[in-house]
Amino acid sequence: MNLSDDGPLRIATLDPGERTQLAELARALPGDEDARVDDERWIAAVRDAWEDAPAGLRRALREFRRHSGQAGTLLVRGLPVADDVGDTPSVAGSVERKATVSASVLMLIAHGLGDPGAYRPEKTGALVQNVVPVPGQENLQANSGSVHLTYHIENAFHPHRPDFVMLLCVRPDHEGIAELRTCCTRQVIPKLSEEAKTNLLTPQFRTDPPPSFSDLQSGNHDATSHAVLTGDPDDPNLCYDEAATTPLTEAGVEATKELNDLFQSSFNAIRMRAGELAIVDNHVTVHGRSAFTPRYDGRDRWLQRTYVLANLRDSRGNRPGDGYVMGT
Repeated sequence: MNLSDDGPLRIATLDPGERTQLAELARALPGDEDARVDDERWIAAVRDAWEDAPAGLRRALREFRRHSGQAGTLLVRGLPVADDVGDTPSVAGSVERKATVSASVLMLIAHGLGDPGAYRPEKTGALVQNVVPVPGQENLQANSGSVHLTYHIENAFHPHRPDFVMLLCVRPDHEGIAELRTCCTRQVIPKLSEEAKTNLLTPQFRTDPPPSFSDLQSGNHDATSHAVLTGDPDDPNLCYDEAATTPLTEAGVEATKELNDLFQSSFNAIRMRAGELAIVDNHVTVHGRSAFTPRYDGRDRWLQRTYVLANLRDSRGNRPGDGYVMGT
Protein backbone atom coordinates (compact mmCIF):
# COMPACT_ATOMS: atom_id res chain seq x y z
CA MET A 1 0.00 0.00 0.00
CA ASN A 2 1.40 3.34 -1.06
CA LEU A 3 0.14 6.46 0.71
CA SER A 4 0.61 9.86 -0.92
CA ASP A 5 -0.91 13.32 -1.00
CA ASP A 6 -2.21 15.47 -3.84
CA GLY A 7 -2.56 18.82 -2.14
CA PRO A 8 -4.92 18.23 0.80
CA LEU A 9 -6.25 15.00 -0.76
CA ARG A 10 -5.01 11.72 0.71
CA ILE A 11 -4.42 8.87 -1.79
CA ALA A 12 -4.00 5.17 -0.96
CA THR A 13 -2.83 2.97 -3.84
CA LEU A 14 -2.95 -0.83 -3.71
CA ASP A 15 0.04 -2.64 -5.15
CA PRO A 16 -0.60 -5.53 -7.59
CA GLY A 17 -0.33 -8.15 -4.86
CA GLU A 18 -2.87 -6.37 -2.65
CA ARG A 19 -5.20 -5.94 -5.61
CA THR A 20 -5.05 -9.66 -6.35
CA GLN A 21 -5.58 -10.49 -2.68
CA LEU A 22 -8.70 -8.30 -2.51
CA ALA A 23 -10.07 -9.67 -5.80
CA GLU A 24 -9.65 -13.25 -4.59
CA LEU A 25 -11.35 -12.36 -1.31
CA ALA A 26 -14.30 -10.82 -3.17
CA ARG A 27 -14.68 -13.78 -5.50
CA ALA A 28 -14.43 -16.28 -2.63
CA LEU A 29 -17.44 -14.87 -0.79
CA PRO A 30 -20.17 -17.52 -0.35
CA GLY A 31 -22.94 -17.91 -2.88
CA ASP A 32 -23.19 -18.23 -6.62
CA GLU A 33 -23.73 -15.61 -9.32
CA ASP A 34 -27.19 -14.99 -7.90
CA ALA A 35 -25.89 -14.07 -4.42
CA ARG A 36 -27.63 -10.94 -3.16
CA VAL A 37 -25.65 -8.13 -1.55
CA ASP A 38 -28.69 -7.20 0.59
CA ASP A 39 -28.99 -10.65 2.17
CA GLU A 40 -28.03 -10.36 5.85
CA ARG A 41 -26.36 -13.78 5.89
CA TRP A 42 -24.17 -12.77 2.98
CA ILE A 43 -23.36 -9.46 4.70
CA ALA A 44 -22.29 -11.37 7.81
CA ALA A 45 -19.90 -13.43 5.66
CA VAL A 46 -18.50 -10.22 4.17
CA ARG A 47 -17.93 -8.83 7.66
CA ASP A 48 -15.92 -11.90 8.61
CA ALA A 49 -14.00 -11.87 5.30
CA TRP A 50 -12.92 -8.26 5.80
CA GLU A 51 -10.49 -9.42 8.49
CA ASP A 52 -8.46 -11.08 5.72
CA ALA A 53 -8.25 -7.94 3.56
CA PRO A 54 -4.81 -6.43 2.86
CA ALA A 55 -3.33 -5.03 6.07
CA GLY A 56 -2.28 -1.77 4.42
CA LEU A 57 -5.83 -1.07 3.29
CA ARG A 58 -7.27 -1.90 6.70
CA ARG A 59 -4.75 0.45 8.32
CA ALA A 60 -5.48 3.31 5.89
CA LEU A 61 -9.23 3.05 6.54
CA ARG A 62 -8.76 2.89 10.30
CA GLU A 63 -6.68 6.07 10.24
CA PHE A 64 -9.16 7.83 7.95
CA ARG A 65 -12.05 6.90 10.22
CA ARG A 66 -10.21 8.40 13.21
CA HIS A 67 -9.43 11.64 11.36
CA SER A 68 -10.36 12.26 7.75
CA GLY A 69 -7.69 14.91 7.16
CA GLN A 70 -7.72 18.36 5.62
CA ALA A 71 -9.77 17.29 2.58
CA GLY A 72 -12.16 14.93 4.39
CA THR A 73 -11.73 12.56 1.44
CA LEU A 74 -9.67 9.43 0.85
CA LEU A 75 -9.07 8.26 -2.72
CA VAL A 76 -8.26 4.54 -2.98
CA ARG A 77 -6.70 3.45 -6.26
CA GLY A 78 -6.06 0.04 -7.78
CA LEU A 79 -9.20 -1.74 -6.61
CA PRO A 80 -10.40 -4.77 -8.62
CA VAL A 81 -13.32 -4.16 -10.96
CA ALA A 82 -14.34 -6.88 -13.41
CA ASP A 83 -13.69 -6.13 -17.08
CA ASP A 84 -16.93 -7.76 -18.24
CA VAL A 85 -19.36 -5.58 -16.29
CA GLY A 86 -21.73 -5.16 -19.23
CA ASP A 87 -23.52 -2.02 -20.31
CA THR A 88 -23.92 0.97 -18.04
CA PRO A 89 -27.48 0.95 -16.67
CA SER A 90 -29.67 3.81 -17.90
CA VAL A 91 -32.93 3.46 -15.98
CA ALA A 92 -34.13 5.49 -13.03
CA GLY A 93 -33.58 3.95 -9.60
CA SER A 94 -30.87 1.58 -10.84
CA VAL A 95 -29.27 -0.57 -8.12
CA GLU A 96 -26.90 -3.54 -7.87
CA ARG A 97 -28.36 -6.55 -6.10
CA LYS A 98 -25.95 -9.23 -7.35
CA ALA A 99 -22.63 -9.86 -5.64
CA THR A 100 -20.47 -8.65 -8.51
CA VAL A 101 -16.77 -8.01 -7.91
CA SER A 102 -17.29 -4.25 -7.59
CA ALA A 103 -20.31 -4.61 -5.27
CA SER A 104 -18.43 -7.13 -3.13
CA VAL A 105 -15.42 -4.82 -2.87
CA LEU A 106 -17.68 -1.96 -1.77
CA MET A 107 -19.31 -4.09 0.90
CA LEU A 108 -15.96 -5.38 2.13
CA ILE A 109 -14.55 -1.87 2.49
CA ALA A 110 -17.75 -0.68 4.20
CA HIS A 111 -16.86 -3.00 7.06
CA GLY A 112 -13.49 -1.31 7.39
CA LEU A 113 -15.33 1.90 8.29
CA GLY A 114 -18.44 0.63 10.08
CA ASP A 115 -21.55 -1.02 8.64
CA PRO A 116 -23.36 -0.54 5.31
CA GLY A 117 -26.69 1.27 5.45
CA ALA A 118 -29.48 2.48 3.19
CA TYR A 119 -32.88 4.23 3.23
CA ARG A 120 -36.08 2.53 2.10
CA PRO A 121 -37.48 5.61 0.25
CA GLU A 122 -34.26 5.96 -1.75
CA LYS A 123 -33.71 3.39 -4.51
CA THR A 124 -35.80 0.82 -2.63
CA GLY A 125 -33.24 0.60 0.15
CA ALA A 126 -30.51 -1.11 -1.90
CA LEU A 127 -27.11 -1.22 -0.19
CA VAL A 128 -25.24 -0.81 -3.49
CA GLN A 129 -26.71 1.83 -5.80
CA ASN A 130 -25.76 2.73 -9.35
CA VAL A 131 -24.95 6.37 -10.02
CA VAL A 132 -25.57 6.71 -13.76
CA PRO A 133 -27.05 9.26 -16.15
CA VAL A 134 -30.69 8.62 -17.06
CA PRO A 135 -32.34 9.86 -20.27
CA GLY A 136 -34.76 12.69 -19.58
CA GLN A 137 -33.22 13.46 -16.16
CA GLU A 138 -30.18 15.37 -17.39
CA ASN A 139 -31.09 18.60 -15.55
CA LEU A 140 -32.09 16.96 -12.28
CA GLN A 141 -30.09 17.79 -9.14
CA ALA A 142 -29.67 14.12 -8.34
CA ASN A 143 -27.34 11.20 -9.05
CA SER A 144 -29.26 10.49 -12.29
CA GLY A 145 -28.49 13.91 -13.79
CA SER A 146 -25.52 15.02 -15.87
CA VAL A 147 -25.52 18.78 -15.31
CA HIS A 148 -23.35 20.39 -12.65
CA LEU A 149 -24.38 18.81 -9.33
CA THR A 150 -24.24 21.35 -6.51
CA TYR A 151 -22.40 20.77 -3.24
CA HIS A 152 -24.15 18.78 -0.56
CA ILE A 153 -23.83 16.57 2.47
CA GLU A 154 -25.49 13.27 1.59
CA ASN A 155 -29.06 13.12 2.95
CA ALA A 156 -28.48 16.27 4.98
CA PHE A 157 -32.15 16.40 5.96
CA HIS A 158 -32.06 13.02 7.73
CA PRO A 159 -31.38 12.61 11.49
CA HIS A 160 -29.32 9.49 10.72
CA ARG A 161 -27.43 10.54 7.63
CA PRO A 162 -24.44 8.44 6.54
CA ASP A 163 -21.11 8.88 8.29
CA PHE A 164 -19.25 8.04 5.08
CA VAL A 165 -20.22 8.00 1.41
CA MET A 166 -18.32 5.61 -0.87
CA LEU A 167 -18.26 6.12 -4.63
CA LEU A 168 -16.53 3.44 -6.70
CA CYS A 169 -15.86 4.07 -10.38
CA VAL A 170 -16.84 1.13 -12.56
CA ARG A 171 -16.53 3.13 -15.79
CA PRO A 172 -15.50 6.77 -16.40
CA ASP A 173 -17.32 9.11 -18.78
CA HIS A 174 -16.35 8.96 -22.47
CA GLU A 175 -14.21 12.09 -22.46
CA GLY A 176 -12.72 11.48 -19.03
CA ILE A 177 -13.58 15.00 -17.88
CA ALA A 178 -16.32 14.45 -15.29
CA GLU A 179 -15.06 15.53 -11.88
CA LEU A 180 -16.17 14.39 -8.48
CA ARG A 181 -15.72 17.56 -6.43
CA THR A 182 -15.29 17.56 -2.67
CA CYS A 183 -14.67 20.34 -0.18
CA CYS A 184 -14.12 20.03 3.55
CA THR A 185 -15.01 22.49 6.31
CA ARG A 186 -11.32 22.37 7.29
CA GLN A 187 -10.52 23.97 3.94
CA VAL A 188 -13.07 26.79 4.23
CA ILE A 189 -13.56 27.61 7.94
CA PRO A 190 -10.32 29.62 8.15
CA LYS A 191 -11.53 31.72 5.19
CA LEU A 192 -15.05 32.42 6.50
CA SER A 193 -15.83 35.85 7.88
CA GLU A 194 -16.72 35.90 11.58
CA GLU A 195 -20.19 37.20 10.74
CA ALA A 196 -20.90 34.35 8.32
CA LYS A 197 -19.51 31.77 10.74
CA THR A 198 -21.70 33.09 13.56
CA ASN A 199 -24.80 32.90 11.38
CA LEU A 200 -23.99 29.42 10.11
CA LEU A 201 -23.74 28.30 13.75
CA THR A 202 -27.28 29.59 14.39
CA PRO A 203 -30.45 27.50 13.64
CA GLN A 204 -31.88 29.60 10.82
CA PHE A 205 -31.92 27.08 7.95
CA ARG A 206 -34.27 24.37 6.65
CA THR A 207 -33.26 21.36 4.56
CA ASP A 208 -35.70 19.30 2.48
CA PRO A 209 -35.23 15.77 1.10
CA PRO A 210 -33.48 15.39 -2.29
CA PRO A 211 -35.33 14.18 -5.43
CA SER A 212 -34.25 10.59 -4.76
CA PHE A 213 -36.56 10.57 -1.72
CA SER A 214 -39.65 11.07 -3.87
CA ASP A 215 -42.13 9.87 -1.23
CA LEU A 216 -40.90 12.39 1.33
CA GLN A 217 -40.87 15.22 -1.20
CA SER A 218 -44.63 14.81 -1.60
CA GLY A 219 -45.13 16.42 1.82
CA ASN A 220 -44.51 13.59 4.29
CA HIS A 221 -41.47 15.30 5.81
CA ASP A 222 -41.49 17.91 8.57
CA ALA A 223 -38.38 20.03 8.06
CA THR A 224 -37.32 21.88 11.21
CA SER A 225 -34.82 24.71 11.45
CA HIS A 226 -31.20 23.82 12.08
CA ALA A 227 -27.70 25.29 12.05
CA VAL A 228 -25.39 24.60 9.11
CA LEU A 229 -22.37 24.29 11.43
CA THR A 230 -22.52 22.42 14.75
CA GLY A 231 -20.09 21.20 17.38
CA ASP A 232 -16.59 22.59 17.87
CA PRO A 233 -16.48 25.98 16.07
CA ASP A 234 -12.86 25.30 15.13
CA ASP A 235 -13.68 21.93 13.53
CA PRO A 236 -17.46 21.84 13.11
CA ASN A 237 -19.78 19.29 11.59
CA LEU A 238 -21.65 20.39 8.48
CA CYS A 239 -25.33 20.00 7.57
CA TYR A 240 -25.89 21.57 4.18
CA ASP A 241 -27.27 20.89 0.71
CA GLU A 242 -26.95 23.83 -1.68
CA ALA A 243 -30.01 22.72 -3.67
CA ALA A 244 -32.18 21.75 -0.68
CA THR A 245 -31.12 23.98 2.24
CA THR A 246 -33.13 27.20 2.53
CA PRO A 247 -31.95 30.12 4.69
CA LEU A 248 -34.83 31.48 6.78
CA THR A 249 -33.30 34.93 7.32
CA GLU A 250 -31.47 37.53 5.23
CA ALA A 251 -28.38 36.94 7.37
CA GLY A 252 -28.60 33.26 6.50
CA VAL A 253 -28.83 34.08 2.80
CA GLU A 254 -25.62 36.10 2.97
CA ALA A 255 -23.84 33.45 5.03
CA THR A 256 -24.67 30.62 2.62
CA LYS A 257 -23.65 32.76 -0.35
CA GLU A 258 -20.23 33.23 1.23
CA LEU A 259 -20.04 29.51 2.01
CA ASN A 260 -20.99 28.52 -1.55
CA ASP A 261 -18.36 30.87 -2.97
CA LEU A 262 -15.70 29.26 -0.77
CA PHE A 263 -16.74 25.76 -1.82
CA GLN A 264 -16.47 26.82 -5.44
CA SER A 265 -12.99 28.29 -4.97
CA SER A 266 -11.58 25.57 -2.69
CA PHE A 267 -12.84 22.21 -4.00
CA ASN A 268 -10.75 19.13 -4.75
CA ALA A 269 -11.32 17.82 -8.29
CA ILE A 270 -11.15 14.05 -8.83
CA ARG A 271 -11.43 12.62 -12.34
CA MET A 272 -12.14 9.06 -11.39
CA ARG A 273 -10.94 6.05 -13.34
CA ALA A 274 -12.15 2.45 -13.17
CA GLY A 275 -11.09 0.86 -9.90
CA GLU A 276 -10.85 4.14 -7.99
CA LEU A 277 -12.90 4.67 -4.85
CA ALA A 278 -13.61 8.03 -3.22
CA ILE A 279 -14.54 7.86 0.46
CA VAL A 280 -16.11 11.09 1.71
CA ASP A 281 -16.44 12.01 5.39
CA ASN A 282 -20.09 13.03 5.38
CA HIS A 283 -19.76 14.93 8.67
CA VAL A 284 -17.43 17.60 7.35
CA THR A 285 -17.25 17.30 3.55
CA VAL A 286 -19.64 18.28 0.79
CA HIS A 287 -19.42 16.70 -2.63
CA GLY A 288 -20.74 17.52 -6.07
CA ARG A 289 -19.98 16.85 -9.72
CA SER A 290 -19.03 18.77 -12.82
CA ALA A 291 -21.25 18.54 -15.90
CA PHE A 292 -20.62 15.87 -18.55
CA THR A 293 -22.35 14.70 -21.73
CA PRO A 294 -23.85 11.20 -21.68
CA ARG A 295 -24.28 9.27 -24.94
CA TYR A 296 -26.62 6.53 -23.68
CA ASP A 297 -24.66 3.96 -25.66
CA GLY A 298 -23.98 1.52 -22.82
CA ARG A 299 -20.57 3.03 -22.04
CA ASP A 300 -21.54 6.08 -20.00
CA ARG A 301 -20.09 7.05 -16.63
CA TRP A 302 -20.94 4.46 -13.97
CA LEU A 303 -20.26 4.81 -10.27
CA GLN A 304 -21.53 2.55 -7.52
CA ARG A 305 -22.45 4.06 -4.17
CA THR A 306 -22.65 2.62 -0.69
CA TYR A 307 -23.36 4.46 2.56
CA VAL A 308 -21.57 3.60 5.79
CA LEU A 309 -22.80 4.06 9.36
CA ALA A 310 -19.97 4.20 11.89
CA ASN A 311 -22.34 3.61 14.81
CA LEU A 312 -25.17 1.37 13.68
CA ARG A 313 -26.81 1.46 17.11
CA ASP A 314 -27.72 5.16 16.81
CA SER A 315 -30.30 4.41 14.12
CA ARG A 316 -31.73 1.26 15.71
CA GLY A 317 -35.21 2.77 16.14
CA ASN A 318 -35.38 3.49 12.43
CA ARG A 319 -34.16 0.08 11.19
CA PRO A 320 -36.90 -2.58 11.27
CA GLY A 321 -35.67 -5.92 12.56
CA ASP A 322 -32.20 -4.50 13.30
CA GLY A 323 -31.44 -4.73 9.59
CA TYR A 324 -29.36 -2.38 7.49
CA VAL A 325 -32.17 -0.37 5.88
CA MET A 326 -33.90 2.59 7.52
CA GLY A 327 -37.63 2.73 7.06
CA THR A 328 -37.76 6.50 6.53
